[in-house]
Parts: sequence; structure tokens; C-alpha cells
Amino acid sequence: MAGLVAGAILLGGVDTAAQDGMSPTPVAPPVMTRDAAGHVTIRAIRVEAAPHVDGVLDEELYRTLEPITGFIQQDPDEGQLATEPTLVWLLFDQRTIYISARCLDSQPSRIVANDMRRDGRNVSQNDNLSVVLDTFHDRRNGYEFLVNSIGGMWDSQLTDERDANRDWNTIWVSRSRRDDKGWTVEMAIPFRSLRYRGSGPQVWGINIRRNVRWKNELSYLSPVPRQYGARGILRLSQAATLVGLEAPPTALNLDIKPYTLGSVSADRVIDPGFTNELDGNAGFDLKYVMAQRLTADFTYRTDFAQVEDDDLQVNLTRFNLFFPEKREFFLEGQGIFAFGGAQTTSTTGNAPSNTPVLFFSRRIGLSGSRVVPMDVGGRLTGRVGRYTIGVLDVKTDDEPEASAFETNFAVVRVKRDILRRSYVGVLGTYRNPTVSGTNDNGAFGIDTNLSFYTNLNILGYYAETRTPGIDESERSYRGRFDYDADLLGIQVERLKVGEGFNPEVGFLRRTDFIQNLAQLRVSRRPRTRSAIRKISLESGLEYITNNDEQLENRQARLGVRTEMQSGDSWNVQYARDFEWVDEPFTIVGLQVPGGAYHFSTMRGGYTLGTQRRISGEISAARGTFYDGDRTELSYRGRAEISSRLSVEPTVSLNWVDLPAGRVTATLVSGRGTLSFTPRMLVAALIQYNSAANLITTNIRYRWEYHPGSELFVVYSDGRDTRHAFGGEFPSLLNRGFTIKLTRLFRM
Repeated sequence: MAGLVAGAILLGGVDTAAQDGMSPTPVAPPVMTRDAAGHVTIRAIRVEAAPHVDGVLDEELYRTLEPITGFIQQDPDEGQLATEPTLVWLLFDQRTIYISARCLDSQPSRIVANDMRRDGRNVSQNDNLSVVLDTFHDRRNGYEFLVNSIGGMWDSQLTDERDANRDWNTIWVSRSRRDDKGWTVEMAIPFRSLRYRGSGPQVWGINIRRNVRWKNELSYLSPVPRQYGARGILRLSQAATLVGLEAPPTALNLDIKPYTLGSVSADRVIDPGFTNELDGNAGFDLKYVMAQRLTADFTYRTDFAQVEDDDLQVNLTRFNLFFPEKREFFLEGQGIFAFGGAQTTSTTGNAPSNTPVLFFSRRIGLSGSRVVPMDVGGRLTGRVGRYTIGVLDVKTDDEPEASAFETNFAVVRVKRDILRRSYVGVLGTYRNPTVSGTNDNGAFGIDTNLSFYTNLNILGYYAETRTPGIDESERSYRGRFDYDADLLGIQVERLKVGEGFNPEVGFLRRTDFIQNLAQLRVSRRPRTRSAIRKISLESGLEYITNNDEQLENRQARLGVRTEMQSGDSWNVQYARDFEWVDEPFTIVGLQVPGGAYHFSTMRGGYTLGTQRRISGEISAARGTFYDGDRTELSYRGRAEISSRLSVEPTVSLNWVDLPAGRVTATLVSGRGTLSFTPRMLVAALIQYNSAANLITTNIRYRWEYHPGSELFVVYSDGRDTRHAFGGEFPSLLNRGFTIKLTRLFRM
């Protein structure tokens, strides 16, 4: 295989990679080896003169230093060499790691590149290069750095090979260039932007993935089984071994980020209302890294004025809606606090399941849609040996308009690594006072996640909550068996939530239920090349009772999902539901009486791949609904006007016909983004929700004028479509205009 060289490098006279059962490490000057089993070891090269990070590989070292190459396909032809070669150089100096690549392309005019935003949704769906670094070499946690061919970039924090926190940001620089051979990229990642064991020689894990979007081809430096798909980059247990790095001596590692802002606002909802009220604020965030293992964060008078509005939702159920966390202070280390397999990073805003979230950071500093001032807060996160630690304590002020009291929130999380890719952990939360302003509330739980072989995963938890005045604690538990191979998937789960289970620093979709779930997937890949890449038959049965074993919900479903070679996909599903409604409730303004209801729903959808100028998912559904019927039509996608300008429309129409009447629930939104550079953009989000009679507007200008330092200009308003007020239609409910400036000082 071209570019692959055998050999071994001895670290301190001992071949550590061979001792760990990995491939032999290379002898200088070779930079890479791959053994017969496919295990890869690469060596970082120290440079005295740092390369100029401009995306142009014109330095002499790129002509004289052997590149890392030999990427292996994950899809469509698993195990074969990539059809478009990738050449990588990994360098470092006293302060920084440099990763450069030449991504050769036989048809460069077909390269897909249409999103320049930092953390843009479509950056990963373009032609891109992604690098993951397992800096503690624990084969389960790490960092991802991804760049597309026009400079769009994102970074994310990986936890337990499962959770990817895309909202996490650190300080790094990248540049890309396109030419007649394909495209090139250079990344510069400071050592102090990462967490690792300490100074001196390092042994890390690393993997690199190339996405050739116009071919729908994924390839990896270290092979990853194709059943993992694009999320295979999270599988750090499959990563190569990186040797030769030498981290610098520990410095002060103190970051101070003050901010100042000025605003003018109006609010006609509260009593008394106000118009054009001037205000200002200032505060700071402080970050201190202790020996590169533990990170201490402190925040004073925290402000989140720059955060984009939540996506509006129409609730056609009798259960709570879920909105994901977007605020920067709560995002770093978010995966550490994940408990029991519950997810808190849904980009659509829909709760992934009925599983309770024991710690949900949106309970802090928010009361409904109202902001509650955060006075001070502290957090400690990181790793000590085989332990992962997370501690958080925040104090919020009272806010009469939001009916919020001065409150203290505390969370403690400890996880212990066991086996190769498993853990056992505990989580405790405390709130004083409760939402009602009396007593306090605590929650405690123990959880485990056991990963065996390549495809088998078993997880579970047991948790209790306590509130003074309640005689007994209330309990919840979950057990889940998950076998997820490329051609077969089996999931079995049991989940129980007690009637009084109440984690007031968490999220509950519903209470007082026992859920039993079984799912089966059988997949096939055509042996001969065809338009279809993979077709799957999926079925499931969900059975939910209350704790007195009275049936509340039952669903049986059967569906077909097909993935096309082009990157498009389509699916069809039939579901048969039963629901018992104990008490009448209102849905989109119509009352549903108590009683037993049977539903039958047919649903279909087609997803247009992101290689198209107009992409996204079109779906439709028709079926019975609470003694009536419901028809749904929706589209969520993206229209590329240019590589700098795009529009992301969402349209959801629900025609509901019940004995109590007819209603059309309409949700329309449009997100427009103009990117001047990857670090400067103007974004506008306009939303209309007929069920809430609400139109909202949010316009943001963001300029990262220096790495980690930003200027924000934000305008937002909310309007009521039901009637005019003061001659305006739709009438103004609230409005705000804010200018915020932050500056990062690194010491």
C-alpha cells in the first residue's frame, strides 16, 4: 500500500504501542505504520519554524516530509482504498499542533461547498476533513475539529463515544483553499485549547475522516465499521495511536473574558409595561486549567443576549415540549453531566424519548421564556485517573415578572471508567428553594453504560428524588439492551417513572408510567451496484401503563427506510396507536374529552441530500386522531443561493378535524445567513406559529474579531397576530436591541 512504511519507534527504550497490543510504532523518519489487522500508528513531527496557516501548502516541508495517507473506505465499499487520495501532515512546535492536508479530487468542479459559517449545520454535509483527538488515550472521550473546502469549521467535545457536543467552542485557526487538484486545508490547534495528562511526551488517539460528498464516500485513516455511518468518527476505540508529541510545560492557563453591553427594550406583556427602556450590564467569565486535567470556570453576572431564539414548536400532545441548551457557559463538559442515556442535544427541539433528564441546565436562568438573572456560578470539570468529575453551583436572582425566586442550584457528577469502553457513575442535584418557593428539592441516581464487542450496549440507571413534606422518595429506573449491527438491530427497554418523581433541576416529559419497548431492524445492502445503497425493514412495539398497570399508550409500527447511493433517502411507516386519556385536555384550542382512543397513521418522507442546491426533508402523514383525523405536511431544508448566502425554510401544516371543531396549525420559519467570512456573519430567524398567535424576529450580527473575542449586535421582537394594539398589526409584545462586546485575555 503506497505510503505505508513498517518499523517501530522506541519511547524511552520501550515499544509502548506493542506492549498495548497495538501495531508497532514507526522508526524515524517514517511517520506511519499499518499492521495486518489494520491498526495504525502515526508519529507527529516537531518543527522549529511554524508553517504559515493560510491554506496554501507551499512550505518546503510539504515537499520533503512524507505524508500520512492510505485512507480506507467506510462507505460505499467497506475496506477498500479511498477512490480520492488524501495526504496529511501532522506537525507541532512548542505551543501548537498543526494538521495540514491535500484532498485530491478527480472532479474538483463537483466539490460540494455551501456553508461557510462556524458551527454551521451543513458544514459536515459538505466535502470536509474531520480530525478527532483522544488526548487522554482512554479510547472513549476526545475532541473533533472539522473543516470544509471553503473554510467553514466546527469543533465539538466527544463523551463516551456517543455524545457530540457541537455547541462547545475552543480557540483554533483553520484555512482552506480550492484549486484544480481538489482542495487543501491547514489547522492550528494550541495545546492549551485541549485537556491532556500533562507536559512532556504524549500518547494520544487520533482518527481522520474524509467526506467526498459528491460521491457520498466516507473514508478513514483508521478503519471504522460502516454500521456506525458518519457518526463513526465518535468511535475513538477505533482510532489510530499518535506518538511523538511533546506537550509544553504547564503555564498559568488562565483565561479571563469580560463583557459589556448596552440595550434598549420594550415589554407590553408585563404589568406595568414599558417602552424604550435603556439598560446596560457588565460581567466576566474566568477559566483556569489545573495541570491540563481539571478545568475550573467562574462566571459573574452572566449574560446570554447573543443566543439565538428557540425554534418555535406546535404541541399536538398532552406532554411537555423539549428545547435544547444553547448558552455557552453550560455547554463545555455538557456530556459529563449526561445521565442514564438521556439525550439533551436534540437540534429539532423534540424530546428524543420519555427518559427523564436528571440534570437539565435550562432550569437555571430561565423560567418559561423569561430570563432570570444569574448572579454568580462556578463549575469544575475534567478527569483524574479513571474518574471523570463534574461539579456545578449557580446562584440566580429573583425575577418578579417570571415568578422566580432567588435560588441556588448545585450538581455533582462522578463517573468511573470500567472495562474497555464502559463506566459506572453517580449524579446528585440540589435546588433551594423549589419552583413554588418553599422547601428544597434533591435528586440522586446511579447509572452504568456497558459496551461489549463492536455492537452491543447495555445501559441502565436507578434514581430517587426527595422534597421535604413528601413522606417517601419517588423512584425511577431504566434498563436498555441495544444490539446495533449494520444488517441487524435489536433494542429492548424498560423504563419506570414514579408519580411523584420530580427532579426540579431536570426535565420530565411525563410522570407516573412504566414503558416497555421492543424494536427490530433488518437491513440489506444490494450485492451489485445499484441506485440503492441500503434498505431496512423496521418494526417496533411500545407499551405504556401507569404504575397501577392500567394501559395508557400502545403503539405498533412497521416501516421501510431506504438509503440511496446519491445521498438521498426515503421512508414509509404505518403505526397503530391506542391512548387512554384520563382527564380532558386542550390541543391547539380544541378540547379532547377523556376516554379511549385508537389511531391509525400512514407516514412517508423523502430526504434530498445536501449535495443538491435545494436539500432537506419533505414528509406527509394522514390518519385518525382523537375521534377525528389529522393531515400533516412539512418541509425542513436549505436553499443554497451562494456559498456565502443561504436560506433555511421550515413549513409545518397540520389540519386537525375533531368533534370539537376544525383547526389548521401552521408553523413557518425562515433562517437566512450571510457569511462574510467563517468568523463574521449576519443571521436572521423569522418564525410564525398560528397555535400561539405569535410572530418572532431575531437578527444577529456576529464578528469574532480576535480568536475568542466577539462583537454581537442583536435585534429581536415578538408580535401577537390576534388583534391590533396601538394601531399596530400584528401588535408588538416585546422588543429588544442589544450591542455586546467580549474580549478574551489568555495568561
